Amino acid sequence: MSHDDTPPQTGSAVSDEWPVALRGVTESVSATLGPNDRWNMAALGLHAPDDAGDPVTATTWGSTRTKRNFHRQGEGVIQFTPDPREFVDAAVTIREEPDPVLPHADAWVEVAVTAVDSGKQDGTEWEQWELRPTETGTVERERPMTINRGFYAVVDATVAASRLDVAAFDTAMLLNRLQYFETIVEKTGGPNERAAFETLSAVTEWRSLAAEHADRNESF
Repeated sequence: MSHDDTPPQTGSAVSDEWPVALRGVTESVSATLGPNDRWNMAALGLHAPDDAGDPVTATTWGSTRTKRNFHRQGEGVIQFTPDPREFVDAAVTIREEPDPVLPHADAWVEVAVTAVDSGKQDGTEWEQWELRPTETGTVERERPMTINRGFYAVVDATVAASRLDVAAFDTAMLLNRLQYFETIVEKTGGPNERAAFETLSAVTEWRSLAAEHADRNESF
């Protein structure tokens, strides 16, 4: 389980070796091979560089499987899926597969990874990585680009949920965000978005936490 992310950075100059256009921070699913010979899926934010000659970077937070596997293997597979259920599984559950590419991934690329910086923020260790494609990504199929608010609400909800147990973030604010995202998913999402949000809610139990906070506030 992992959602590795950092504050947004600007940037849009990305090597043609990447199978999709990257700008700012693009959410992806990383697959890294673990010691059990299974591929661990985790959400990973890709930061596009300002200059075309510079590599894409990503940051892992804490001692995640992604971080340990990056150190162990020095490589991974980055993929892009339009299925919110696959993204939620990667972000908030432990999903391990015999193969690195998810069933609904539109594009993927093998990358070599190099640790280039590390530190600690509010008690949580972080490590920055450079990602360089080693094999041209494959676009499995092409589809028209559509925008669904429910899908993006699910993605933002995984970020908020992943920070609930991080001391640096205000829990009450995160719970308010999750309640807002839930409303957006209910109003604008399709069956897949609703199913993905229910998985996120069941795994993180944020609704119970919100109820506890509400009871605590009413007792004052």
